[in-house]
Parts: sequence; C-alpha cells; structure tokens
Amino acid sequence: MSATSPVAYLVQGDDVGLVSQELTALVARLAAGGAGGPTPVEEYGDPGRGEARRDEAPPVALALAACRTPPFLAERRVVVLRDTAGLDASQVKDVVAYLSDPLPSTLLVLACAGKSAPAALVKAVRASGVVVDAAPAAVGRARSTWFAERLRQAPVRIAPAAAARLEEHLGEDIARLEGILAALHAAYGDRAGVGPEELEPFLGSAGGVAPWDLTDAIDAGDASRAVDALQRMVSAGERHPLQVLATLHRHVGAMLRLDGSDATDETSAAAVTGLRPYPAKKALAQSRRLGHERIARAVTLLAAADLDLRGGLGWPDALVLEVLVARLARLGRPRSNAGRARRADYHSGDQ
Repeated sequence: MSATSPVAYLVQGDDVGLVSQELTALVARLAAGGAGGPTPVEEYGDPGRGEARRDEAPPVALALAACRTPPFLAERRVVVLRDTAGLDASQVKDVVAYLSDPLPSTLLVLACAGKSAPAALVKAVRASGVVVDAAPAAVGRARSTWFAERLRQAPVRIAPAAAARLEEHLGEDIARLEGILAALHAAYGDRAGVGPEELEPFLGSAGGVAPWDLTDAIDAGDASRAVDALQRMVSAGERHPLQVLATLHRHVGAMLRLDGSDATDETSAAAVTGLRPYPAKKALAQSRRLGHERIARAVTLLAAADLDLRGGLGWPDALVLEVLVARLARLGRPRSNAGRARRADYHSGDQ
C-alpha cells in the first residue's frame, strides 16, 4: 500500500460468493463519502448485465476511460470493474499501465473471483492501494479469528456456544454466513442475543468440510466423526467418490513411504513424502503409531474399495466409501482396542 491514500483496491478469492460480499461491503464504505457527501459509483463488467453489444467497447476499456475522467460535481468517483478474472494479457497490461499513473480523484475497485489474479495486477494494486483476500485461512487460528471478526460485526450478538456451533456447521461453506446472520437479524431484531436454541432453526444443511477433517478423524480412530466428515465432503462439498478415494490414497501413501524410512522429524519426513512440513510431521507420527502391519492393511482396504467403486461390487458408491472409512478408522484405534477385534477381509466385514 502506498504512503498516501489508496487509489486502487483488488478483492480476490476462490469463492465467488465471498468475493461478491466483500466487494459489496467495500464499495458501500467507499461510496459513503465524507464531508463532501456520497461518492458516485460506476460499475463495469457486471455478470448480470448480459451480453454486450457488438459495437460496445470491452468493460475494461470503458472502466479505464472512466478512471481517467475527473468526477463531475464530486471530489472523487468510484469505478468498479467486476470481471478481472476474464482479462487477457493485453487488458491486464492496460490496467497496470493506468495504475502506474492513476488519477487521484478516482478509486478503482477490481474484483477477481474463482481464480488467482494475475501477478502483475496484484503487484500494481499493492503499489498504489490495497489487496483484499475475501476468504479466511483454511485452518487454524487465522480462520477462527476471521470468523470471530465477522460475528463481532454482525447485527445480532452470537453467544460463544452458538458461534462454535455455527462455525462447525458451515465448514467450508462460509459464503452462507452473511445470509444466516441477516436471517437472524430479521427474526430477532437489532443486537438481539442468539444462543444455540435460537440459531438451530436457521442453520439449514451442514456445509462441506476440508479433506483433513476426514483424515484427522480416521487417524484418531473416530469412525462416527469420520463418516460424518465423509458425508459432508460428498454431499455439501460435492466431491466425487473417486476424489475422496484419491485423498485417502495420498494420506495412506504418505504413511507407507515413511514406514521403514529413516525420517525422524518434519523436515526429513517432508523430504520423503513431498508434503509440507506440518502434514509430513502428522503423517510420520501416525505411521509410527500404526506400524507396518496396519499400514499394509489400510493399503489393502483402499485397493479393494478402488475396484468396488469401478464396478467390482454392486454397492452404492456412498456405502463403499462409508465402509472403507469406518474400517480405516478402526485401524486408527489404539492397539489395545484394535487387538481385541478379529481380522477379516474387505468383503466379509470387521465384526
């Protein structure tokens, strides 16, 4: 960001809904204006506008022409270009050229949803303004902090227990957060307190979860939690069964590569598996805990499930995956519990 007031903003993110929400909020703040009154806003590249006429200039050309025109009867204007994800190389070059010498009275707002913005565009915006990432971190404290900040800004007061329930329920489907908060506000009023009981009727179906929610549950030996994560990945997350199987292949494959290796820490484990240090450290710990026999059993289960998903068994795909996940989780139980179970092959069950 420049030392002076920003003249450009870039809102980017993989989730189209989150980018749209962040863009709407940003433009509303910029348009509110100051002592001089509201700031006029001009928008280009609106997907809802339909096809452009053949004799009409591309949205990026119209937006840049507006950027170079001083505002009329106002101190500044906001120019919004929504569809920067679709810009070609020459159009990106034109935007970067403008940003090298922007008009101080124009605030250019760019939106890039569904894919990463071009590196040159990001660099140019950072030099003269602000880049806004319209998504929380995938996991950890940064994600929880992002979620807590959104709840803090909400028009209702969400109790801690309700906040935890809401975050868990939405999973990866965080674009639904604003809609739920708006519905709670309409139902209970401004700054009303919302606990778990008040929240529950507005939750709807559970959102998708990340792959590591499934593998962490399997590693912990928690079959119920693992099957729940699986169902949310396939239904709300819309992952194909073979995608889920590929996730499990990578997970068990990392442990198989570490089995019998000389890896002793996250650095050496990362070198063996090709994973980043933290997941490599987890894979190393789980590989050592399971041991060769149970890792080999997991590989056998995966191979059988792979054949069954490709027509080897007349079960529904969902059932094949649920049985696989439950059996993998069974292998993840502490040895004292797993040792009491009688071994069986994939098709005869684990009872």
